[in-house]
Amino acid sequence: MIDISICIVNLNARKQLNNCMQSIMNSILDYTFEVIIVDNHSSDGSQIFIEKYYKKFHIIKNKRNVGYTVAINQGIKVSKGNYIVLLNPDAVLEKDTLNCLVSFLKYKKDIGIVGPKVLNHDKSFQKSCRRGIARPKAVFSYFLGLSRLFPNDLRFTEYHLNHLHEDEINEVGGVSGSCMVIRKKVVDEIGYFDERYFAYQEDSDYCLTAKKSNWKIYYNPSVKVIHNSGLGGSNTVPMKAIFEWHRSYFLYYKKHFSEEYSTLFSVFYILLMLLKLIFSEAYFLIKS
Repeated sequence: MIDISICIVNLNARKQLNNCMQSIMNSILDYTFEVIIVDNHSSDGSQIFIEKYYKKFHIIKNKRNVGYTVAINQGIKVSKGNYIVLLNPDAVLEKDTLNCLVSFLKYKKDIGIVGPKVLNHDKSFQKSCRRGIARPKAVFSYFLGLSRLFPNDLRFTEYHLNHLHEDEINEVGGVSGSCMVIRKKVVDEIGYFDERYFAYQEDSDYCLTAKKSNWKIYYNPSVKVIHNSGLGGSNTVPMKAIFEWHRSYFLYYKKHFSEEYSTLFSVFYILLMLLKLIFSEAYFLIKS
């Protein structure tokens, strides 16, 4: 059996793919691996590029953009590794990243999912790489900017866990799907990603589902990934991306928390998300 299966969903990210692929080669020295790329009907020549330069990699060609979650499940379903890596095509792995993360899981049997420290292209910390559980209070604190105003106050930092030092290993509520390592046993136990999510929040949802099954989720900043978010992917279909981003929060709330709150609060929460969606779409149209 292969040690590591690296699953990548690609949509119009050809310009970023080569750096991502090259970084994979430098990131795994001690384990056998396979790379599975699921292409969501890219129009930028991605499929031709992969077939020409990375013939040993397994490519799945979708005839339309089926969304991130359906596509990542396609990759996971054909994977053969004991550890499954979710990796964005615009991410670049630091040397030995996957060696470190897989070894971390290998020797800590109660941990089901681990994610590295993720940096933006300017080397600033990408806060979404470690998360708490996105309960309504945490979401409101994040959207209202309270977590930025009070970065050390635990009442307001549940969303991005701002109170934790970015260079300390910690158990967290979730890690980012831009680079996430999942123990195969977790998939065998809880299943695949929830395909009701087209994109966004599917990683938080999966981590929470794993936690409910008594798996621990860890953030391990011993290694780093540069994530050039904003290049390719959902940013090539911005209006749909904005809509799906907001819809994902509604799905996450409905699935995990709606039964804990009154109908009145649920209506209030949904209306706020709807208003934010309308504002965001209008702002994008005006700005562009």
